[in-house]
Amino acid sequence: MTIQERLTVTIGEGGRIVVPAPIRARLGLNPGDQAILTADENGLHIESRAAMIRRIQAQFKALDKGSGSMVDELIAERRAEAARE
Repeated sequence: MTIQERLTVTIGEGGRIVVPAPIRARLGLNPGDQAILTADENGLHIESRAAMIRRIQAQFKALDKGSGSMVDELIAERRAEAARE
């Protein structure tokens, strides 16, 4: 279950939005951190860059067949090709 929290913010000069401290704390955002904003039909979503990287890595990990390192497989293939030549 996803925890939702709704806070009202005011859009300031130049379209700036201040992300309230409780939200920054929950997202692990600190001054100078990068955040990713995504706009879709449901609204605007904010995610820390680190969280986005972890999410994408988890998606790719789900595709891993458990066969080991792709680099090791490539090296083994190249060595086998060289041995055949």
